[in-house]
Amino acid sequence: MSQTAKNQAVLTPHKGMTFAGFVIMIGAFMAINSLSMDVMLPALPEIGSTLGLENPNRAQLIITAYLVGLGCTSLIIGPVSDWIGRKPILMCGLAVYAVGTIVAALATSFEVMIGARLLQGIGASAPRVMAFSIIRDWYNGRQMGRVMSLTMVVLMICPVIAPSMGQGVLLVADWEWIFHLLTVFTVIMVCLSYIKLPESLPIEERRGFTLPSLLNAYKSVLKTRVTLGYMIALTLVFAQLFAFLNSAEQIFADIFDRHESFPLYFASMAVFMSIAAFLNATLVEKYGLRRLSHIALIGFIAANMLSAILSLTGSTSLVRFVVIQGVVYFFFGSIAPNFNSLAMDPLGKLAGAGSAMINFFTIFMAAVLGAIVGALYNGTLVPYAVGCFIYSLLAILTVLITEKGRLFQSEPARPPSSE
Repeated sequence: MSQTAKNQAVLTPHKGMTFAGFVIMIGAFMAINSLSMDVMLPALPEIGSTLGLENPNRAQLIITAYLVGLGCTSLIIGPVSDWIGRKPILMCGLAVYAVGTIVAALATSFEVMIGARLLQGIGASAPRVMAFSIIRDWYNGRQMGRVMSLTMVVLMICPVIAPSMGQGVLLVADWEWIFHLLTVFTVIMVCLSYIKLPESLPIEERRGFTLPSLLNAYKSVLKTRVTLGYMIALTLVFAQLFAFLNSAEQIFADIFDRHESFPLYFASMAVFMSIAAFLNATLVEKYGLRRLSHIALIGFIAANMLSAILSLTGSTSLVRFVVIQGVVYFFFGSIAPNFNSLAMDPLGKLAGAGSAMINFFTIFMAAVLGAIVGALYNGTLVPYAVGCFIYSLLAILTVLITEKGRLFQSEPARPPSSE
């Protein structure tokens, strides 16, 4: 085999798939979650009205219920995938998600809708956890950071287009058709996964599944200092994202009177995340995960501090809010993939359990923190802006503790590995 062929084999360990095809497919798995939340945002008032909600803040539970299902189930899904492989779990999860989506489309009460969204989240936890586990099965170090960033580019397309898709559906049909479109997307992903995606975890590398082994796996993950620290920091960063998802429609509709154009403003901020994820993918192998993410975290805090000051002084305008939040999520686009890679990198064959634990913290715990900020919405930007600033300060404190007071250190470059 020529040296070029050997290098290509290292870069694309997933037999039968090109590197670009792999990135697009993994990005699509992650995109299921973004679509399931972002496409709902323009429809929340209409869904709440149809299902008889009197308090508009309660419509936020349509987002939170999904996130609760998404986060909790991962604690089992990850370790089970270490036992029987990634692909069977992926296929089962997509099937459960499809059932939840169909039930949501047929819901006639708020309670049924919440149950359906919970079921959707339970099913969607499989493609999310498996996406991270599959990446870790085939890549590590800076190469893993590059793959994570490129899949984030694919993922970030969803916040750009999803709210507009939801708004477009509402212009020509009822909100139920949003769920019908999600069902079609899921069926397509099931077919592509079955045909194209190889199993990433060889039989000889699988772990037995017993309660003691499960607890030992989680104990090992939580005892890994870098994993625990960056998992908590990432949770605090994601809490801001979920606070925004809960409050965004109300902020733009109530405070800025921009309900109809809300998807465009939402998309403009998502573009900043996409640009950052793309830049991160091109820079991470050169500068390292820590250096890039720590710089981004400082910018993240500074932007949140400015947002909090403007909100407390009543100086926030629509333009200022959109620009500042665009800057916040630009830095988020670099922090998220790098913190995730830093948390996953030390875990090796514990990738399934590690991905599950990280998913639980960054989804379930972040959803709870985000819901707290969302529930405090009072017609002003103060609860959102101040809450996000507090979370960002706690995030850098966690990183400082994890890194023993040192920031901007660069880890050595390592070749990709499938161990």
